[in-house]
Amino acid sequence: MNIHEYQAKEVLRRFGGVTLEGGVTENASEAKSIAEKIGGKLWVVKAQIHAGGRGKGGGVKIAKSLDEVEKLTGEILGMNLVTHQTGPEGKTVNKVFIESGCDIAKEYYVAALLDRATSRITMMASSEGGMDIEEVAEKTPELIHSVDIDPTVGLAPYQARQLAFKIGMKGKVVNKAVKQFITLYNALMDTDCALAEINPLVETSDGDVVILDAKMNFDSNALYRQPTILEYRDVTEEDPAEYEASKFDLAFIKLDGNIGCLVNGAGLAMSTMDVIKIHGGSPANFLDVGGGATKEKVTEAFKIILQDPNVKGILVNIFGGIMKCDIIAEGVIAATKDLGLEVPLVVRLQGTNVDAGKKLLADSGLNILPADDLTDAAEKIVGAVKGA
Repeated sequence: MNIHEYQAKEVLRRFGGVTLEGGVTENASEAKSIAEKIGGKLWVVKAQIHAGGRGKGGGVKIAKSLDEVEKLTGEILGMNLVTHQTGPEGKTVNKVFIESGCDIAKEYYVAALLDRATSRITMMASSEGGMDIEEVAEKTPELIHSVDIDPTVGLAPYQARQLAFKIGMKGKVVNKAVKQFITLYNALMDTDCALAEINPLVETSDGDVVILDAKMNFDSNALYRQPTILEYRDVTEEDPAEYEASKFDLAFIKLDGNIGCLVNGAGLAMSTMDVIKIHGGSPANFLDVGGGATKEKVTEAFKIILQDPNVKGILVNIFGGIMKCDIIAEGVIAATKDLGLEVPLVVRLQGTNVDAGKKLLADSGLNILPADDLTDAAEKIVGAVKGA
């Protein structure tokens, strides 16, 4: 689960993070009041969407008067902001964050994340913070430094100091940066965060170290024990189909193909999509119904798949273990009847109660194409879709 910048800063402040004064709004006139309360002569107006690259996309503006704060907020609210992370379709801006200006002397990048290669949290930092960090990673990776963190000890102060020295920090700034590094690590660990990023972390002309922008992404499977984090969820930033799927414990990700996939097990779902591609088709989604699906859950899965107007066929691929094939077959039959399914449907069943499941499908009288194995299933659905 992603959260907005202003929310990430709220989280980091709880752990000792240093941020600038600011406020969030959905109203241009209120933005002026927020800026007036902040004080000063310079403010930054920031679009709040779940994507990076906002500055390059025109979603971050500097205002030099209260009237300009109101004007820029009005322009940004409601705009379709397109960045390298939103894709060409962009995202609609519903919230704007007003923050005081900052006299920046130097920008840095710092992030904490799970490194699956070492099974440890890794902290990364670079002297090249700002909007072009992706370019730095691609062209000059030697400018990005990292430390692996022992989970039994946590981020040790000496590791944080070493990282600060490697990115060129000097003097009193080092100790201030160390505190922010430890803040970032503690916030990540205590909130079940998968990625916590500060870009940029800035050194001001006065020698302070301030979190100027922040991003946090949380492990959705751990949200049941993070109620305060769950309150930050903004469903307007999520794909409507993916949000609907989450209500029924369905793991769903929309793709840009035309063959809907209904599978149990993440690995099997990935394999199913691969085989569809190998045979010349294009999957419209990743959908894992899990190991405890009911007829009702399967019906909802079909509904979510069919919300996509691009779907021209559906492939059901089930390996029955805990999930019994006859239960899946009942769900497929019920969904086909309830929804008046008109697109081609191929079903491949294997595992527990497979013969009973196949018999139910055969006796249903519905236009369901059975498949003996995954290759057979892929060939049939790709052929059916191309034929249609």
